[in-house]
Amino acid sequence: MDFGVVLQNDPPAWRVVDLAVKAESYGFTHAWTFDSHLLWQEPYVVYSQILSATHRMTVGPMVTNPATRDWTVTASLFATLNDMFGNRTVCGIGRGDSAVRVINGAPVTLKTLRESIAVIRGLANGEAVDYKGNQLRFPWSRGSKLPVWVAAYGPKALALTGEVADGFILQLADPAITEWSIAAVRRAAADAGRDPASITICVAAPAYVTDGTDAGLARGRDQCRWFGGMVGNHVADIVARYGTDAAVPKALSDYIAGRQGYDYNSHGKAGNEHTDFVPDEVIDRFCLIGPPEAQVERLEELRELGVDQFALYLQHDAKDATLAAYGEKVMPAVNTRVDAKS
Repeated sequence: MDFGVVLQNDPPAWRVVDLAVKAESYGFTHAWTFDSHLLWQEPYVVYSQILSATHRMTVGPMVTNPATRDWTVTASLFATLNDMFGNRTVCGIGRGDSAVRVINGAPVTLKTLRESIAVIRGLANGEAVDYKGNQLRFPWSRGSKLPVWVAAYGPKALALTGEVADGFILQLADPAITEWSIAAVRRAAADAGRDPASITICVAAPAYVTDGTDAGLARGRDQCRWFGGMVGNHVADIVARYGTDAAVPKALSDYIAGRQGYDYNSHGKAGNEHTDFVPDEVIDRFCLIGPPEAQVERLEELRELGVDQFALYLQHDAKDATLAAYGEKVMPAVNTRVDAKS
């Protein structure tokens, strides 16, 4: 299993770069960041510095959207980074959340998302694409390869992922929901004539390593409760679209019944006061909170379900300690080394 780290572009930007460098030293393969241009600093500037300061780390947004940048600009950003640093980028993309809602916009339609993926990936891969009535390509791009991973929750978004995406991002670590979501993506891929196994599966969620005490568990829950609020934004969209009998697991949809709005000024931050509706039971299912052995147990369960990468959100008060615990205890237990001599 690969491991990624999801960072927030809070200043100073060099702290984000430093965390990515530390993550690589512990064996992480991917450095992801939020992409919300008003709430945080510009990710693509930070990516260039992460790529320059690391050796093999792959970078990308978790996630960007088709609304806040022209699609050709997004493709150019990735193709330029690939030209400068080798093919070490991945485009995580979805319909849009904080980046569009903060400017009073709305998530794009799935039709628009599908079209944007074709343009962004095509241009970034050196192909000619049709865009706004013109056929376009980058005359300067040579050898760039950009995989596009789609973040999705609802039935139609999962179907789109299976039909066109190189990877699937599920932003929660509940095993039952993970199993249902992966099955939907793979079923759509097979129906579209694609090899379901060709789609990389990435589960992303906060991880908080504790000492195994009740106090440590309570601390971890409070530090990660914001995540249930973030997921709730997307779930609310699904319920609004499909109704309370939405064709998604009740374990995903039922918990937002007490949701009363959301403050994007506290988006992705521990202590977000608009996430009080998220119960401990949801945090325990959506996140990985507990001692190293509990983290390993959940990760092995996710791997058995077909998860290729676990990307841990590092938005809490134990950033360095979590990286160290994963690098020294969790990851070696999940990815055991072969014997040198048998």
